[in-house]
Amino acid sequence: MKYSKYIDHTLLKPEAVESEIVSLCSEARQYDFCSVCINPKFVPLAKKCLEGTDVKVCTVIGFPLGANSTETKVFETKDAISNGADEIDMVLSIGDLKAHRKDLLVEEISKVKEACQDRILKVIIETCLLTDEEKILACQASLEAKADFVKTSTGFSKGGATVHDVKLMKDTVKDQALVKASGGVKTAQDFLAMIEAGASRIGASSGIKIMEGLKELGK
Repeated sequence: MKYSKYIDHTLLKPEAVESEIVSLCSEARQYDFCSVCINPKFVPLAKKCLEGTDVKVCTVIGFPLGANSTETKVFETKDAISNGADEIDMVLSIGDLKAHRKDLLVEEISKVKEACQDRILKVIIETCLLTDEEKILACQASLEAKADFVKTSTGFSKGGATVHDVKLMKDTVKDQALVKASGGVKTAQDFLAMIEAGASRIGASSGIKIMEGLKELGK
């Protein structure tokens, strides 16, 4: 797979305006990224901008805290899909994870996965707030609920992806799910380190910088 197809070209800042989403989609088309990752409000616009390409529209659910009710997350998911979303990145309930309520985690992820229909579901576990034991538990719950990916971070908490966390997550899910590294992946070197650690997707707002860096490295 070519490197550009690892990247979810991301713009999730709350002050984003329509013109920036249009630019993001134009860049994604130019660089042939895997997807654009945007807030739900902009899904219809992105879908229109990317018509006729294989660049997917990815959006976020329960973002960025994961503290919405399950019913709200399910509604958000159904709404996003009806508006054209191809992939869903959902923040799990970090409080339930901290309480080691695996049953509640599996139930919630399963319901969102069902709402996704045949779309890809990535579960954001917010690694910077977790112990290694909790990261493993989150991955196990995601597997049990049939999620397609586990994802490190929202990029809106106190830390992002680390090589350690990506390796730990990949060692846990093995070949039963994929790993997305997100948050703080800014350079070609960061990008390559995450892939080597086991990431199959990279969420980044620095996708163009990463691609230019890879070119300089002869990749």
